[in-house]
Amino acid sequence: MQTSFTLAQLADGPTASSEKILRTCVHCGFCAATCPTYLLEGDELDSPRGRIYLIKDMLENAKPATEQVVRHIDRCLSCLSCMTTCPSGVNYMHLVDHARATIETTYERKLSDRLIRALLAAVLPYPARFRLALAGASLARPLLRFFPERTSDAAMRQPTLFDRLRAMLMLAPRRLPSVLTAEPPALSGSRVGRVALLTGCAQSVLAPSINAAAMRLLARRGIETVLPKGEGCCGALVHHMGRSEDALAFARQNIDAWEAEIAAGGLDAILITASGCGTTIKDYGFMLRDDPAYAEKAARISALALDISEYLMRLALPPQAARNKLVVAYHSACSMQHGQKITDLPKRLLQNTGFEVRDVPEGHICCGSAGTYNIMQPGFASRLKARKAANIARLRPDIIAAGNIGCMTQIGSATATPIVHTIELLDWASGGPLPAALAGHARIEAAMASRA
Repeated sequence: MQTSFTLAQLADGPTASSEKILRTCVHCGFCAATCPTYLLEGDELDSPRGRIYLIKDMLENAKPATEQVVRHIDRCLSCLSCMTTCPSGVNYMHLVDHARATIETTYERKLSDRLIRALLAAVLPYPARFRLALAGASLARPLLRFFPERTSDAAMRQPTLFDRLRAMLMLAPRRLPSVLTAEPPALSGSRVGRVALLTGCAQSVLAPSINAAAMRLLARRGIETVLPKGEGCCGALVHHMGRSEDALAFARQNIDAWEAEIAAGGLDAILITASGCGTTIKDYGFMLRDDPAYAEKAARISALALDISEYLMRLALPPQAARNKLVVAYHSACSMQHGQKITDLPKRLLQNTGFEVRDVPEGHICCGSAGTYNIMQPGFASRLKARKAANIARLRPDIIAAGNIGCMTQIGSATATPIVHTIELLDWASGGPLPAALAGHARIEAAMASRA
């Protein structure tokens, strides 16, 4: 794509980076075939190519974001399916991140939008606040009868504050899990490795059992797990809202915490059990590339960051016989398959531990979770969720497995089939407890009896 940025514009680091990305695009349109919003709407401006044109015009002419630009960029899920499809290697992720940051500083949203975005940014990245908010949501749930879901085309394309508040209440669990101890279990035998495990924000409240399962499994393999003091949210939630400075502050905080652990006893890896967080942490090196105090450290941290499945494959877990006959529908989160290019590893790990793993039809299409997308764009998210649930149902699985808490929450609200994190199944299959979500299911209890 031909560009006409001035030398003065190219002196700005983010603009220079985006200009290189724009030049990579060859207008082929392959991206549209796998874009969820284009699939739903058929609107060129709701495709990656259309958004690229809007971003190019905004950046090249150095003009404030318009309502049209904001509308179509807000509808983007950042699923990054377009990056998997693109034959030219266009880094759409970095381009749309720059666009969102530009929107944040040049466009004044209406008051209701500012309020809901400020609320999400102030609550979701902080576990104590998030837990309190979820407790309040359980009390407010009866109010839903006064706010019926709006299903018109206008409601889908232009959600109101009430639509978004309704989506928040619908997503909130009816009962919060108990707070689990954060102490890693004792190792089985001598220590063979040392890793940091990201505690995270939303996942630590919604499903603390995920990291508990990871620590148990790692301990049985002789891997010491540390939970660094001072660690917080990875920054992904605010980063995708265009709040760049907030995201960078979270990144620096985490880098300092992990660097302290490296200095104290070394780290073989920084493990992440939420793939959305993993995509962002692996990008810290790019995000802080122009920060003289953090650029080198950020690159080092990004190089150490691994999804839990990547690390487990390095450990070469022993295969187990197919004793349980349970069918697992594996949902590959967009941040896993498109953001981190991890496709087969989780499935191979599950197969090696005796599960029959099936791929979900249209597995490359987003479930509609996408961080805060299912709150901010509930109409689009609801349609994508229904599509994903229908495709999973075609497999008639006993269990759904995924590697991202957002997907688990989104899909779990649309199906009666139990959904758990991949690591919970791996932990159970290798001697850990039955995941709580699987209790009471006849097929699963029968499999347990056959293993006894």
